[in-house]
Amino acid sequence: MSLQTRQTSLDTDPPRPMVFYDGGCPLCRREIAHYRRIDREQRLRWVDAPGEPGILATHGLSLDEAMAELHVLDTTGNWQRGIDAFLVIWQQLPVYRWLAKLVRIPGLRPTLVFLYHHFAAWRYRHRCETGGCSTGSRTRGR
Repeated sequence: MSLQTRQTSLDTDPPRPMVFYDGGCPLCRREIAHYRRIDREQRLRWVDAPGEPGILATHGLSLDEAMAELHVLDTTGNWQRGIDAFLVIWQQLPVYRWLAKLVRIPGLRPTLVFLYHHFAAWRYRHRCETGGCSTGSRTRGR
């Protein structure tokens, strides 16, 4: 396949949500590896945020923001964060679509948002206070 043919096929490929995750976090790496194994049709584009700062800059996302919580740039160009980012991922993976529907049950989503927010803040502080995040900031003041 020539470069021009490859470029043309890339231009006509349907847009995929971009998942920005912390590739330096062992928990994050395990979870993303699990999702990637399931994503056999490559419905999602996986971006290791600390490993690809150029992509972050292109999309206007700082490393600090990317490290603080899961981010997904959806196919309409909107940022989804936290639980909403997981919803985008789960909607793209057939074995998780049921979970995306479950989260929409009235009253459940706010509880999950609360729990994820506190977990993400704890994870961020833990990674950055030990010098593991390399964002230039040591705490996030949440």
